[in-house]
Amino acid sequence: MWHFEDIWERRNRTLVLVVSGALVSAIALVDWWTKPYWSLGFLYLFPIMLAAGFLPRWALAAFGIVCALLSEAFSSLDPSEARLRLAFISLALVGCGLFVSELVNNRRLSLEAQERLRILVETSPAAIVTIDELGLIEVANRAATELIARRDGQLVGHPIAAFLPELHRALRPEEGPQFRSSMQCRGHRDNGESFTADVWFSTYKERGRPRLAAIIGEVTEEPIINHTEYQERTALSEREVDVLRYLVQGLANKEIAVCMGVSESTVKNTLQQLFAKSGVRTRSQLVRVALETYRDLL
Repeated sequence: MWHFEDIWERRNRTLVLVVSGALVSAIALVDWWTKPYWSLGFLYLFPIMLAAGFLPRWALAAFGIVCALLSEAFSSLDPSEARLRLAFISLALVGCGLFVSELVNNRRLSLEAQERLRILVETSPAAIVTIDELGLIEVANRAATELIARRDGQLVGHPIAAFLPELHRALRPEEGPQFRSSMQCRGHRDNGESFTADVWFSTYKERGRPRLAAIIGEVTEEPIINHTEYQERTALSEREVDVLRYLVQGLANKEIAVCMGVSESTVKNTLQQLFAKSGVRTRSQLVRVALETYRDLL
């Protein structure tokens, strides 16, 4: 769809400047021909506005002054007020041109920023989506499409509730303060698979309507591995195994010494050896290691 502001796109620079020059010449010619009847100086506003999107400020100011001189040269008004009239016409034409120039430059900066943001979002490895007030997906980057809609590759226009129901509930159509939050929830792909998702989202308003933007990451569910089952256990002496066996039964050092027929200091020394070999510091930790690593010896 064509828009009026597309005239000032950079690819149209040469064409627009040529048209502006032609308009100035045509207006000057018609103004000279109709000089006895009426003045057409106000028409110079149109070529100035066209050229404003491409000329630097100094050139735009010079262009406005030239148009003001042409307007006054073919004017049939009172010559005694020519200087004052020329000053006001120059001010009006130059001011109008500079105003349009700022509008065009601001629009270009906005479009360039939007394009950079679009590229950043599209190339991001994180899945990014925006949702409108009806809960429909407005924007979805490539990562979001690969994460959620792996079957037909389409996300825009689909309800977010079909993929992340909890995220749909976070959309607040009623009046309220904007907020940012994060959550972990269950997601559903278009092919029926489920996955656990980490979601960071924020609410905002666009033209008075609530919107929601979210970054979605899949949680990798790795199996929990008991490393003590795979590590090479340290060999124990017969006395150490006996002390460990009585320790698991909940006996105190003195009771262990009586059962084994040794002194209490010998039991303490044996326990210190067990602490060093297992890498723990407390009796409860040593009991856990005994049950996990040396159960077959006990």
